[in-house]
Amino acid sequence: MSENELADRFFDRAIELLALVRDEEAEPISRAAALVAERVAAGGRVFAYGAGHSALAAQDLVYRAGGLAVVNLLPVPGAVGVEAPATLGSALERVDGLATAVLDHSPARAGDVLIVISLSGRNALPVEMARHARECGLHVIGVTSLAYAVGTTSRHSSGTFLKDHCDVVLDNHVPVGDTVLTSPDIPAPFAPASTVVISALLQAVIAAAAGELAARGVEPPLLRSGNVDGGTEWNERVLAENADRVFYRR
Repeated sequence: MSENELADRFFDRAIELLALVRDEEAEPISRAAALVAERVAAGGRVFAYGAGHSALAAQDLVYRAGGLAVVNLLPVPGAVGVEAPATLGSALERVDGLATAVLDHSPARAGDVLIVISLSGRNALPVEMARHARECGLHVIGVTSLAYAVGTTSRHSSGTFLKDHCDVVLDNHVPVGDTVLTSPDIPAPFAPASTVVISALLQAVIAAAAGELAARGVEPPLLRSGNVDGGTEWNERVLAENADRVFYRR
């Protein structure tokens, strides 16, 4: 099989997953968007957390052209994206108590929205983050693959998964193991699809939330690209108007 054929197969699988998420998650996407819009309209803030590669989708929402200015990254030291040593982040995901300490020392408060992204939803960090957030009065949107709750066991002491501690659960439908391709001459499955699907899923939520805000008569606090004329000035106005809800400038 040629490299181009494998590339085509990956695009096909990614498109299939995107279509599946669009069709199967329409109702949860609407509920997540309504929750974000409701809290933003009420003066609340939005935070996004993801460990390891899930952090890529969380960061994709923050300070993004076309995105909501009030979405903030909730970073966990040592577990933001892929840092050296990369294996440390994986180890920290399994540490009890870390998420509670991080959340308690963050600016997040009751009434805010926390988006927790974890493909497996089985590790201690995302489970504890979601559970403690709800105990603190935050609204939690979980993004995960529900297939893991069937095909794996929880690594949290409660035996629960991320899905068990959310107000809204968005299933990305990515298979266990993340990869979507196999080939007879390649010894391991390959071509991870979670980043593509999760990023698209969350951008769909933000797009729907912007529409919901507009329908309520509230101007969505959207950012523009700083690389188009007037974009920087637009962003300075939006950031100034929402200074008490933006933490990535401090």
